[in-house]
Amino acid sequence: MGRLDGKVAVITGATSGIGWRTAEIFVAEGATVVAAGRRAAEGEALAGKLGANCVFKQTDVTDEAQMQALIATAVDRFGRLDCLFNNAGGPAQTGGIEGLDVARFDAAMATLVRSVMLGMKHAAPHMRRQGSGSIINNGSIAGHLAGYSSSLVYGAAKAAVIHFTKCVAMELGEAGIRVNSISPGAIATGIFAKALGLEGEAADRKAKMMAEVFKSAQPIPRGGLPEDIARAAVFLASDESTFVNGSDLVVDGGVIGGRNWSQQQQGYVELRKMFGTAPD
Repeated sequence: MGRLDGKVAVITGATSGIGWRTAEIFVAEGATVVAAGRRAAEGEALAGKLGANCVFKQTDVTDEAQMQALIATAVDRFGRLDCLFNNAGGPAQTGGIEGLDVARFDAAMATLVRSVMLGMKHAAPHMRRQGSGSIINNGSIAGHLAGYSSSLVYGAAKAAVIHFTKCVAMELGEAGIRVNSISPGAIATGIFAKALGLEGEAADRKAKMMAEVFKSAQPIPRGGLPEDIARAAVFLASDESTFVNGSDLVVDGGVIGGRNWSQQQQGYVELRKMFGTAPD
């Protein structure tokens, strides 16, 4: 028996990385998934792999009509909507405040924040009628602390997502709808390569490289994986979390908990050498 048996979920950004893996795990746990993304070939490949319990709907998440149609696809085809995972995202412009381009800023905010608003807006009426539902928004540790993204715009956008989640949770919780966010840490996906100039499949192929890079980024000595986020999403989508609302679940191996122990201790070793003192 799966943890999501009988549930219908919409997952945006499902053509790669976290979204792809979440769709796989949701279906394995018994859910029916409507997977959304801009890349049709990848989306159809995912649906073909997962079979009858997954359909793909090509969607630009920044476009209100397309987001409304995406939500309607789930309800019209499967009769209900139990979970929406607003996962779609992408990189934002790097560099300092003085060099930011307004058009690129607006595009990033549309992808990272407007899409979340549109998903919640159009999922809410269907979930209200059911008297239940779980909305999950993808945040980031960059939304908690500055300096955890290559882009200050990305960090600001994710901070908005995390707080927007809490605001909407206070409203929709009264209707039996839970709204929570997940804040990934250093997860090995193609987004980092995209932020630094690679595109599409070329960026996605760098995920394994990033897993190696991230081994020392946090106390847990491995890079984060898409399934780490997917499993957190399973918990928030399932009936195991029916009293969890307005929360941000940080999945980062401890990176924003503080300084890594070994690095801190090595710093003390260097200081003792400077002071000429012996260790305790």
